[in-house]
Amino acid sequence: MTVPPEGPAPMYVPAFSMKQRVTLMANKYELIATNPDGSDGALLAFAQQKRMAFKEQVTFYTDDTKSQPVFSFKARKAIDLGSGYDVFDANAQPIGWFKKEFGKSLLRSSWLLSSGHLHAAGTERNATIAIVRRVWEFVPFVGEIPLPFIFHFDFTDHETSQPVLSVERKISVRDRYRITVQDQRLDFRVAAAMTVALDALQSR
Repeated sequence: MTVPPEGPAPMYVPAFSMKQRVTLMANKYELIATNPDGSDGALLAFAQQKRMAFKEQVTFYTDDTKSQPVFSFKARKAIDLGSGYDVFDANAQPIGWFKKEFGKSLLRSSWLLSSGHLHAAGTERNATIAIVRRVWEFVPFVGEIPLPFIFHFDFTDHETSQPVLSVERKISVRDRYRITVQDQRLDFRVAAAMTVALDALQSR
């Protein structure tokens, strides 16, 4: 894989939000730009994840007509989802990857994230909520009900420990996340893929 030189990512978006629409057959996500005043801006991408899919693959489009794909992510292996996920641009060229650290995620979900020269690690901000969320997921029937908890993830640079990405889930009728990208090297497409994965793949 060719790694681009150090510097701002080709598609850097400092802040955006994600709204989820749950249907019988799929989870649908809207990635929306955040204006300087904090209000919602233009639609940046639309994604859909098929429910009950064994080998995870999510494609992002310009809008919900799904006529123009712009990027995607896909599990490297069908059986071993711990092997990670690659993020691809519209031409199927890899632009980054992410991976859940299952060993560290028993009590508190942890992920690795890479985009170009940037390598980061992320974990749930609140350890108490992380434990309660796991108990909720293991209770029969109750675990099928959408989580009533807010939870946040913070990613930091492996070398400098500086903030890279923050994903904050807000309380609303539909799942809604606020995303802040502190590091200009993180491509929006990789940040968006990671955000969708935090929602769609959290229990995997």
